[in-house]
Amino acid sequence: MSPADLGGGVWSVPVPIPGNPLGYTLVYALESAGGPVLVDAGWSHPDAWAALSSGLAAIGMDVAGVRGVVVTHHHPDHAGLAGRVREASGAWIAMHEADARIVRLFRQVVADGTHRGFQAGMLRRAGADEDETAEVLGEVVDPPAAPDRDLADGELVDLPGRRLRAIWTPGHSPGHICLHLEDADRLFTGDHVLPGITPHIGLFPLDDPDADPLGEFLSSLARIASLGELEALPAHQWTFHGTAARAREIADHHEERLAELLDVLGEAARPLTLWETARGMRWNKPWEELPPVLRRLAAAEAAAHLRLLERRGRASRTDGDGTLFYSLT
Repeated sequence: MSPADLGGGVWSVPVPIPGNPLGYTLVYALESAGGPVLVDAGWSHPDAWAALSSGLAAIGMDVAGVRGVVVTHHHPDHAGLAGRVREASGAWIAMHEADARIVRLFRQVVADGTHRGFQAGMLRRAGADEDETAEVLGEVVDPPAAPDRDLADGELVDLPGRRLRAIWTPGHSPGHICLHLEDADRLFTGDHVLPGITPHIGLFPLDDPDADPLGEFLSSLARIASLGELEALPAHQWTFHGTAARAREIADHHEERLAELLDVLGEAARPLTLWETARGMRWNKPWEELPPVLRRLAAAEAAAHLRLLERRGRASRTDGDGTLFYSLT
């Protein structure tokens, strides 16, 4: 893919995600009276940096001239290069205050060396196999740069001459935001609403203990649907028109996954660990063929769905000697 002029002073620049089937993140460059502002920045990798730099040059921009980077959420394929853009240009980095808290906490636990043991302990409570926890203990972690500006829901981004409003859409991350370009009625959807796939919704170790990411995600989808059928500029795949219809389709998909999970629990002869529950769900490959990192993501997704079933009074959780078990109520 090549950079594309989307009209109205907006360009898309594909930035590769090495080794990931998504292929690339679409970084958007917006013209403003004070210089270009980026929506997301891409994965921190030399090939990604080269693609971002050359892509901006191809549309007549320069990394050194970037005014700011608005990060839709803290995941590495979105926030990874934000720090390097700031180093090259002096640009500010902005994200929602909920994700900003996670980034600062993440940087703290990585700096003091407690993150691996904490995550391994969470995996043991989930009933994970020892090979899963061993891989976590050996991982190299590179947290994203801390933001300079914490955005609140409804706040206008610093984009001189234009109106870019942050809409808080928690779910895919606690601080995920969509960005409404009000002067053109366009919506930068990040990973919240994608045209051909659904975003991963998971419950993770650094999340609030009482978090309900799937419940929040469904509420966020309803909020976006209430805005009507807008032009969507997502972070992956392609631009499209019809945000409300697509939001409803994604919500229906998760209701189907919740029903599937109820079947898994109902067919079990005893309460299941999180790992056993995730193993019983359908994935794009058999559970045994998923690499450990994808098993952890699958377990996080199962945990988010179980949490919502608990909130709805359909499932319950018990603690047995440090391992959590789930069953129907």
